[in-house]
Amino acid sequence: MSDETTVTLDQLSRGCSAVIVRVGGDRALRRRLLDMGFVHGETVTLTRLAPLGDPLELTIKGYHLSLRKSDARCIYVEPINAPT
Repeated sequence: MSDETTVTLDQLSRGCSAVIVRVGGDRALRRRLLDMGFVHGETVTLTRLAPLGDPLELTIKGYHLSLRKSDARCIYVEPINAPT
């Protein structure tokens, strides 16, 4: 994991994809995120933002889900492409 390229999920730009490198947070939050599919090596794409920027709409494992920015700050990713 390279610290120069690692960001938290809430820092991605709309349309950007990234690979998950680490999931943090307290035990309950971490378990919930892992159960939703946020596991090491999985690709996630920031699809849309709510009008006020929170929550985020993400695509992971072929499905869409919404996640609060505060929860997204616990997921560390490496961006793999720029928005189109």
